[in-house]
Amino acid sequence: MTTKQIHLWPVEPSEQEGQLTVGTYVEMPDGSRVSLWFRLPAEHHPALTRSSDPFVLGTLFMAMRKAADLVVHGAVSPSLIRSLAEFQEAWWAWKPKTYTRIEILADELVEQPRAAGDRTIMMFSGGVDACFTAYRHHHGLCGQLRRDVQAGIFVQGFEIPLNRPEIFRQAEAKSRAMLESLGMECIPLATNIKKIGADWEDEHGLALASILSLFQGGYTAGLIANSDTYYDLGTVLPWGSNQVTDHMGSSDSFAILHDGGGYSRPAKLRLMADWEEMQRNLRVCVLGFRQDGGYEHNCCRCEKCVRTILYFRLAGKGLPPAFERDVSDWQVMKTFVPIRGKLNDVQDMLRMAHELRIRASWVNALRVSYAASNLRLGLKNVIKTAK
Repeated sequence: MTTKQIHLWPVEPSEQEGQLTVGTYVEMPDGSRVSLWFRLPAEHHPALTRSSDPFVLGTLFMAMRKAADLVVHGAVSPSLIRSLAEFQEAWWAWKPKTYTRIEILADELVEQPRAAGDRTIMMFSGGVDACFTAYRHHHGLCGQLRRDVQAGIFVQGFEIPLNRPEIFRQAEAKSRAMLESLGMECIPLATNIKKIGADWEDEHGLALASILSLFQGGYTAGLIANSDTYYDLGTVLPWGSNQVTDHMGSSDSFAILHDGGGYSRPAKLRLMADWEEMQRNLRVCVLGFRQDGGYEHNCCRCEKCVRTILYFRLAGKGLPPAFERDVSDWQVMKTFVPIRGKLNDVQDMLRMAHELRIRASWVNALRVSYAASNLRLGLKNVIKTAK
């Protein structure tokens, strides 16, 4: 045990204008308080848990960073506490100067009843990874891994700020169209969980698990779409959402599953390239915001947009309606890919283009982009190591 404590004080759910807010007060070691909350349509109240499991998941990194034990004035699943003990071991090994292993103490240790049936819920951002997870489970493209995925959660408070409701409504409409085309429900949810954190790159995976576990009253598992493949783990860890630690946010009654780790983004896009609703509504860009507070389209300039447009070319498709304009070879050539895991996607594109005998000029431009990005990332790593 540590000498400091962070207390979680549950707050009774409140409903206003059809929106339900659930949350907890987080009392810091110095006595100050912040609130962690989730807000969603009240019709989903029956699927929500009364357990404090979501709030433990949502504040664990805070406690580890402050070297303070978590004291929960409510019920927590003992199986979750056991899982999070292993989770802490991993992150302490990766970042011993940042995180301390702490204890989770609860007024009540109670395993939550498992929801009836085998219903699964997933996080849905509207991007390639989430679309692939929804699509492959709906169409049974994952063999024995297939889950009965019935709903996707679309979040305000991550890429889309809480103070941009119009952008969120427009982006939600795109996600709803894609999910409903697969017979799935779209659940809009707003939260301040990102604001109370300190390092989103580390914390986002557990934040996703926190939101998913909120629904353990109506579902038995929650899916998190992979962002990097199993092949990339040696170059991307530590990263907040990953195949190693995501499942450690599980309890005996609610499983957190990392999905799609065997597929790169080019491979994913090839498998679902004929999905018309995805072609029209895919949202990969966070730069396409208007100054008046609205949302236009994918910007077609940033590296995420450039890569995704090329994924469609590799799949033998033209420019999909989700993108207003195509990219030139010059744009491709000067695009810098700033993350090693995403650069691995570019490498996979070049490999697939070679296997498919695609000799278009954009492939040569992509080779230049890959080489330049690889060099810059290597130099950054040398400088970081020298420091």
